[in-house]
Amino acid sequence: MELNSDFIRRAVMHGARLDWVASPIAGIDRRILDRVGAEVARATTIVRYATDSQFSAHVHTGGEEILVLDGVFQDEHGDFPAGSYIRNPPQSRHTPGSRPGCTIFTKLWQFDPADRTHVRIDTAKMPYVRPADRSDVELLPLFCDQREDVRLERWPAASRVRLALPGGGEFLVLDGRFEEAGDTFEPQSWLRLPPSGQLEAMAGPRGCTVWVPSRRSPLTVRLTTCAEKLISASVPSAGEKRMVYPPDQSPAPMPRSELECPHPALSRSKAEHGLN
Repeated sequence: MELNSDFIRRAVMHGARLDWVASPIAGIDRRILDRVGAEVARATTIVRYATDSQFSAHVHTGGEEILVLDGVFQDEHGDFPAGSYIRNPPQSRHTPGSRPGCTIFTKLWQFDPADRTHVRIDTAKMPYVRPADRSDVELLPLFCDQREDVRLERWPAASRVRLALPGGGEFLVLDGRFEEAGDTFEPQSWLRLPPSGQLEAMAGPRGCTVWVPSRRSPLTVRLTTCAEKLISASVPSAGEKRMVYPPDQSPAPMPRSELECPHPALSRSKAEHGLN
């Protein structure tokens, strides 16, 4: 399956307007925002867990990023209420489910293959900060390395938001709304802008809160080509399928000993941002 698979084009999906699509597991449904691949895929998805639903244990060979939108998401590592942000790096393993039910936003196969950083943050307990270079917004840093910044942003009511995106970026509305290029974005609406793009948005009358990942610099290869050339390979010990970047297009490993980030609001220690 391919949906919004051309990563050098603007993509818009209004998640709350999409029909739920059943997954292979009873009680777990999906709203697909972008996807390259079949059941093992590079994907951006909104997932709904019914009460007492659960996936079987599995390994995230390409990594998994989660933001809990409502309810309580659960696995053997803990209970994660609405607002929780989770990064399960490549090769991590878990058994996800939810006794009370929940809705999550999740991204699969979008990590640096060398990333081994686990992140679990309850954003409801974390302070927002005002960056010196963007004093009109508030940021809550979630993750930062030499490839990307991930954060929550609060935009004041009726404010104009301009943001250069040399490596591209995404915007998922969590609360409130904004307008961009003639589209109105409300909760579960998702916008992806390509490398060398720029966000020009107007926040709604109540302002808005958005989840934002942005890359630091333009990609050196067309992302669609990289996605199309993902290789399926067997993992003998588990008998499952694995997708691997071609050697000539694998991102270079990044140092993991420190949280190195030039952004003024994201340059604090891991402990200070709750990343341990």
